[in-house]
Amino acid sequence: MPNNLNHNICEEQVFKRIYNKYSKDLHDFMYYKYGVEINPNDKVQEAYIKLWDNCRKVAFNKAKSFLFTVANNMVLNDIKHQKVVLEYQKKGKKQYTNESPEFILEQREFLEAYKKVLAILTEEQRVAFLLNKVEGKKHSEIAEQLGVTKKVVEYRIYSAFKKLKDNLENFNIK
Repeated sequence: MPNNLNHNICEEQVFKRIYNKYSKDLHDFMYYKYGVEINPNDKVQEAYIKLWDNCRKVAFNKAKSFLFTVANNMVLNDIKHQKVVLEYQKKGKKQYTNESPEFILEQREFLEAYKKVLAILTEEQRVAFLLNKVEGKKHSEIAEQLGVTKKVVEYRIYSAFKKLKDNLENFNIK
């Protein structure tokens, strides 16, 4: 047994031997303890990845213990995470707001009017305008994407602005 202490887990043949020796036992342990829901195959692979990452720190005679401990801890962490997720889902979203009902109504009305004006725009104007203002793309990027010149993109955005200003009260966008 003392010669086992001299094995370097980082050597490929030694690592393969450890994998062949313990992988089925580790899989069965995970499966019997937690069931198929935890996906024991993945946990076994992740445990071996951790062993490989720490191969210089783990002694050969401690490899089995390391693998089983790491795999078990990964499952326990996943279970803990699921509990947090479930607690958060139980709480749900807040059903209140600090805005006044008038503000919320004005916001909805403005959004509906905005959508109607966007529908009035030509497809070219709408595409150029939304690529610029929603996705934040520069005029040159839009021109390249659409296969037109930068001046054409600038004109489309300018004409979209003009229609929005003409048809919406308090329209102000930067």
